[in-house]
Amino acid sequence: GLQPIEKTKDRLNLLKRLMKRKDVDTIINACDAGREGELIFYLVKRICKVNKPVQRLWMQSMTNQAIQEAFGRLREARDMLPLENAALCRSESDWLVGINGTRAMTAFNSRNGGFQRTPVGRVQTPTLALLVAREKQIRAFESRPYWEVYGDFDVKAGQYRGRWFNPAHKKDAADPHLRAERIWAQAEAEAIEARCTGKIGVVEEKTKPSKQASPLLYDLTTLQREANSRFGFSAKNTLGIAQALYERHKVLTYPRTDSRCLPEDYIQQTQQVLSRFSQLDHTSPGFPQDLPKHAGHAVANNLVVPNKRIFNNAKVSDHFAISPTGEIPKGLKEQEMKIYDMVTRRFIAVFYPSAEYAVTQRITKIGEDHLSSGKDGELVPVNQGEDAKVAAIEVVAKETKPPARYGEATLLSAMETAGKFVGDEELRSAMSERGLGTPATRAATIEGLIYDKYVNRVEKELMPTQQGIQLIDLLDEMGTTELCSPEM
Repeated sequence: GLQPIEKTKDRLNLLKRLMKRKDVDTIINACDAGREGELIFYLVKRICKVNKPVQRLWMQSMTNQAIQEAFGRLREARDMLPLENAALCRSESDWLVGINGTRAMTAFNSRNGGFQRTPVGRVQTPTLALLVAREKQIRAFESRPYWEVYGDFDVKAGQYRGRWFNPAHKKDAADPHLRAERIWAQAEAEAIEARCTGKIGVVEEKTKPSKQASPLLYDLTTLQREANSRFGFSAKNTLGIAQALYERHKVLTYPRTDSRCLPEDYIQQTQQVLSRFSQLDHTSPGFPQDLPKHAGHAVANNLVVPNKRIFNNAKVSDHFAISPTGEIPKGLKEQEMKIYDMVTRRFIAVFYPSAEYAVTQRITKIGEDHLSSGKDGELVPVNQGEDAKVAAIEVVAKETKPPARYGEATLLSAMETAGKFVGDEELRSAMSERGLGTPATRAATIEGLIYDKYVNRVEKELMPTQQGIQLIDLLDEMGTTELCSPEM
């Protein structure tokens, strides 16, 4: 049965008194415009035993105009019944799978005496299965030696390096370790070295212009992923910091979102925020010092205009992308400042035009051998028709490496795109929007696996324990692989 949360019981009682007032004949549900908002209203109404007519306030934006317009077009509660049912199904499936599965597995593992608590869950166990599958790949991996050949070439402008490759190579999906630059016999690598030593290379270059659009705004998962990669913050830590920046400091919008767009009526609000940032200077302590200049450029060049890539109602769910509110931060701690800087910098950058640059690939031919350079870093220029003299040839011995263990950043990505592991096309399509869990629950899922001693956090890696591996093996042996599958 439903029980009030002790900490917020007073608020619930206040709601109950308000809803039961005799002069109140209609209740407006103004919870978040989404599945979980519908569930919260259903539970409050049920525990308060209120049966009055309900209308639904549905809004994706929190500007004054959007709120007024939403009150002007209230929806009927009966139209929202499918969403309410979806919310109940999600909630009850967590209980049905988690409680019954946990009781069953605990009973089975305790059958010989003692009490061996064995938690399983609808989202937790498929996430553990991802980690265990990767761990088994690593343990079963047998490295293979291979060689690469590098050449240093002298030209008038200086020296550049190239790597030998086979231009006839074709990718083989069955063996991803086969690559154009890898040579599988030492004698063959040494033969290439002998053929190229002391020779003159003929240079060919292909240059093409390239553009890269600015990255989209942050949703919670992307923010957690990048904060983990850049600063080593755990998903739980990032969520806590973002929540404090929203709730206590009031400098960021609501962080528990899976949207990377803003509502279409948010253009004026965005212009006001950027205009406020552009007026700041070095006398504004706590604000990243270079950002007023960049915000000023966006304002002066009128970069904030209708753009479906940024302002798109169809891509806004319960909440829009994480963005600065325009409040100037005061007294932020170091970690809070790092997250605020990431979000604010991204918010300004998203309005900038695409980065434009030239990508040059240089191929140096020595007889039948080809060496490529230019994909990474910079190249010294070579004049048209200029030859390149081989200054040195080096054979480097290497070996194939197993796939990397998941870290929090890569596991969050895998959870977000878990639909690709689903065979059924209809289910895969359904999962493409959500993945395993939701942005708000993924951090708790990872922490839950660590708490249950199924996973250890070792530096930046997440490593399943023997207990975690045994659980997945046991579920496999018992024929209950549904519990391990994202389809569940």
